[in-house]
Amino acid sequence: MDMDMDIMEIIDMMEDTISKASSVPLTGKIMLDKDELLDFLQEMRLVYPEEHKEAKWVKTERQRILDEAEERADAIKKSAEETQERLIDEHEITRQAYEKAEAIRDMSERDAREIKMDTDKYVDEILADVEHRLDLLLRKVREDREEHLNN
Repeated sequence: MDMDMDIMEIIDMMEDTISKASSVPLTGKIMLDKDELLDFLQEMRLVYPEEHKEAKWVKTERQRILDEAEERADAIKKSAEETQERLIDEHEITRQAYEKAEAIRDMSERDAREIKMDTDKYVDEILADVEHRLDLLLRKVREDREEHLNN
C-alpha cells in the first residue's frame, strides 16, 4: 500500500472491498480476504501516528495564531484607548481654553463698560464744572457790563 494515503482513503478502500465481497447465500453475510483486511488495519496503524502528529501540529499552530491575534487585538485596543484618552484630554483642554477665553472676554467687556461709564461721568463732571464756571463768568461779565453802562 501507498504510504502517502490518509486514514479516510484507507477506510474508503475497506468500504469498497466490503461492498464488492462475495455474499454467503441465505445468511446476509459476506466473505472477505483476511490478509487484505489485516493489510488495511496495518496501513491505518502506520498512517495514524503521522496524521496524529499533523493534527497536533495544526492544533498547536491554530492556538499560536489565535494567541498572536489576541495579542494584536489587545495591542490595538490599548492603542485605541490611549488615543481616545488623549483626544478626550485634548478636548477637555480645548473646552477649558474656550471657557477661559469667554471669561476673559466677558471680563474685558464688563471692564470696558465700567471705564466708559466712569469716563462719561468724569466728562459730565468736567463739563458741569466748566458750565458752572462759565455761568459765573457770564454773570460777572454781565454785572461788569451793566456797571460800566450805569457809570
